[in-house]
Amino acid sequence: MGCGCGDGQDTGGCGGHEHGQTFQPDDMARAAMRRIPHKILVMSGKGGVGKTTVAVNLAYALAAAGHKVGIVDADLHGPDVPLMTGVEGLRAQASDEGLIPIDAPGGVRILSVSSFLASPDAPVIWRGPAKAGVIAQFLGLADWKGTDVLIVDCPPGTGDEPLSVAQMIPDADGVVIVTSPQGVSLLDSRKCVGFARQMDLPVLGIVENFSGFECPGCGRRIDLFKRGGGRQAATDLGVRFLGSIPITEAMVEAGDSGRPLVVSTPDDPASLVLTAMAQELVADWVSGSVGAPIGEGCCGSCACHEPVPGQD
Repeated sequence: MGCGCGDGQDTGGCGGHEHGQTFQPDDMARAAMRRIPHKILVMSGKGGVGKTTVAVNLAYALAAAGHKVGIVDADLHGPDVPLMTGVEGLRAQASDEGLIPIDAPGGVRILSVSSFLASPDAPVIWRGPAKAGVIAQFLGLADWKGTDVLIVDCPPGTGDEPLSVAQMIPDADGVVIVTSPQGVSLLDSRKCVGFARQMDLPVLGIVENFSGFECPGCGRRIDLFKRGGGRQAATDLGVRFLGSIPITEAMVEAGDSGRPLVVSTPDDPASLVLTAMAQELVADWVSGSVGAPIGEGCCGSCACHEPVPGQD
């Protein structure tokens, strides 16, 4: 990484890029991704809805079910996967075979720009082409041998990074969209559904995070951020609703401790929802279905079908 691939900070080793060598990184990424049976993009329309928490716990729930799982942290400006998986501060390595993902506790393999930065406080100051180049390296020049499920944690929105990921993994199983119950979050999550449809990616489902808080003292349920908006959005858009994840003390602690909730507290109410969500996705693979068909619930002539600038 670095070595003139971007404009901004040099983040260290080259990861297989040799100066003067001619190759098409996007094509290498597509070829490498075809060797991984299952690929899932986790997206959100806006930040602060717990997208990375869902991505990490989904990965660990799948690993607990016996799958060999990797996570690509494509949130280049806010790479939180290492912190949430207990590998923050560890440096990723490179070999003649390319980048070597970090083996996190629990057997999940992690690749994040955070593992190449000189300091956790160092900002990533890159424009679009540099970001696309790094994502291509993470997907195409990393050693993902043996991985049968790859989770890609995309940054919020539908900009450079999600577009690059979608174009480099055109055969992805689909997209999991995370939202909170609030109207502003739901508005933006609908854009993610439109993005997936424009990119011909199946929408695996919508997840409503922060769906109520149960007081540990009195047991009263408090809907801090409203409730039910995610389910309604899924119904309106004709996509599957994957579940409502409540706010729990254990989830808050797990995010900072580096031990994913489904591992640290498997019987927590939020953990049970996340595990059930993973089981539903596995059931899709067994049955051959992929959630809601592309275009279901859509008029066929709306903005979902407008061409994407720069799309291959």
